[in-house]
Amino acid sequence: MRPASVCIPLCLVLFCPNHQSSASAETAKPTPLILEKNEGERRVWRPIEGAEGWLGQPGPFVIKVDPQNGGSSHLVFVTEDLPPGGKIEMHRHPGSDEILFLQNGTAKVSLGDVVREVHGGATVFIPANTWISVNNIGSDPIHLVGIFSAPGFEEYMRAESVSEKEKVVPLSKAEDEEIMKKHLHAVIYK
Repeated sequence: MRPASVCIPLCLVLFCPNHQSSASAETAKPTPLILEKNEGERRVWRPIEGAEGWLGQPGPFVIKVDPQNGGSSHLVFVTEDLPPGGKIEMHRHPGSDEILFLQNGTAKVSLGDVVREVHGGATVFIPANTWISVNNIGSDPIHLVGIFSAPGFEEYMRAESVSEKEKVVPLSKAEDEEIMKKHLHAVIYK
């Protein structure tokens, strides 16, 4: 999914000294990691050409732990800042439970049939196949932590972003659609 309004998934990406390729991560033994706030695989979302609502600043995120970072075959851990007015569009993860932790701020969360205003310290448990959206309705960025029970979504995140050190070039609508089709096993947007 890409932003029709400001869409920022739940991640902040950092440089990880133990970065492994996905092929070697599947066969390699997991590597214990200790990461500071700004460490990990740091990435930036690419805007979609012609999408309305993009505020001109592609959102950064960090993939902290996944098959490539630490070699976990069981979970994914990401961080991201959701700016004021920012939104994580309505979506679901077919093959993974998710836990979203809001470290601060105020958000409107739609989870299944429930809509609720939540505040810093809130935890949102999202079982697989449950629709979720998050809107930052406060005046400060919300620091988000996302944990997924199975790998998959992080590959979509990589496909829709670039390394923090790379030039951010918008995705064409055709490129975005192709990425979405390829990752339907990990995420489906409404």
